[in-house]
Amino acid sequence: MLKKILLGLAVIIAIPFIAALFIKTDYSVTRTVTIDKPVTEVFDYIKHLKNQDNFSKWAQMDPEMVKTFRGTDATVGFVSAWASENPDVGVGEQEIIAIDEGKRIDFELRFISPFEATSPAYMTTEAISTQQTKVDWDFSGHMDYPMNLMFLFVDFETMIGADLQQGLDSLKVILEKE
Repeated sequence: MLKKILLGLAVIIAIPFIAALFIKTDYSVTRTVTIDKPVTEVFDYIKHLKNQDNFSKWAQMDPEMVKTFRGTDATVGFVSAWASENPDVGVGEQEIIAIDEGKRIDFELRFISPFEATSPAYMTTEAISTQQTKVDWDFSGHMDYPMNLMFLFVDFETMIGADLQQGLDSLKVILEKE
């Protein structure tokens, strides 16, 4: 009887680990907004990481967060770091890793706590007309096996997508006021 109980318990414990073998480990989220400003004006604003403090939801989650900067903003190698007691914000940094002037800026986000992860992100601008610009903001992530089981319980794409869209909507308001 004890063998059957132990075997049943082993099967119950093994099921999530087996299921995790069939669950994705990567995700990517892109959100878009159209801003009624020329592409050069929009790109010149978003390439400055310090400006994210004005429109990014994450930058505004903790007014007490400590921010530090290294390098020259709007250039490759510039790093914006943050530290917060709020576990939803945590500790990390974001670095500009590539700029295609007027078109695309690539970032690397390095989360230190409450969890460690490195995630790529980028923003692109595309002229729709002389006075309209389409902006895409993309964030990608990865969860190793068996942590990818979290994808069954947390919809990261919807959650992060909502934050990205809120940031883009705020960016639109800021730039169209000017």
